[in-house]
Amino acid sequence: MSTAVLSRQEGAVRILINNNPARRNAITPGLYAELPAALAEAQADAGVRAIVLTGAGDFFCSGGDLNQLAKRRAMAPAQRRERLEGLHDLIRAIRNCSKPVIAAVEGGAAGAGLSIALACDMLVVAQNAFFSVTYVKVGLTPDGGVTAFLSEFVSRQMLTEMCLTGDRITGERLHAMGAVNRLVEKGAALDEAVALAERLATGPARASARIKMLCANAFGADLDTQMELEAQLMVESQGDDEAAEGIGAFLDKRTPDFVALSAAPQAH
Repeated sequence: MSTAVLSRQEGAVRILINNNPARRNAITPGLYAELPAALAEAQADAGVRAIVLTGAGDFFCSGGDLNQLAKRRAMAPAQRRERLEGLHDLIRAIRNCSKPVIAAVEGGAAGAGLSIALACDMLVVAQNAFFSVTYVKVGLTPDGGVTAFLSEFVSRQMLTEMCLTGDRITGERLHAMGAVNRLVEKGAALDEAVALAERLATGPARASARIKMLCANAFGADLDTQMELEAQLMVESQGDDEAAEGIGAFLDKRTPDFVALSAAPQAH
């Protein structure tokens, strides 16, 4: 039975909970296996249309367990790399999920915990939460894609300061930087994230997956490459039953019903 990740369903929203509250939800080996599996299960379930990722108790994730990381000094470099890929596979699983993944952050996200939060499509953050790239304080360097994620919305100088000092920044400051979608009162992050997920869950699932692909690709692509991908996905979308429903509903002045289309085979 899963212990590193708890799961529950609220309507069309799957809530996945990093379950290590005694250590402020520090990453465990079990999380490497269970979170990607839970995401894959949610992606395969037609009854799940959006996902919320959070931490048990009052903290999102404090990053890697230093007791475990200390043991890696005795390993060969290849063994260290193998362990590291567990984290990177977890990050890829979040990024590659075709359904919207929203992080609900209470307390804070440090080290690889910040990577996990920023890997999500949207962030709902409590005002009192903090974020930090803490690696330098223990003589380590960042991993989990955190430098790539941060570089999407901060300058090189700010990125360098965050990584070289390991200082905390507040949820309010991260919101001002543009990385936080909703800033809420302490204790309200999960409810607000679920409400946002419920809104996304009523949308066109296949179009939403294509939009996620476009948004993920946009930061690293030049204009012509991005427009080519836009063209490919627009051609697909125009032939999709979701577009027929959406356009028809607009012309008929009614609310579209995209949910029913997800389980039905497409007509061509």
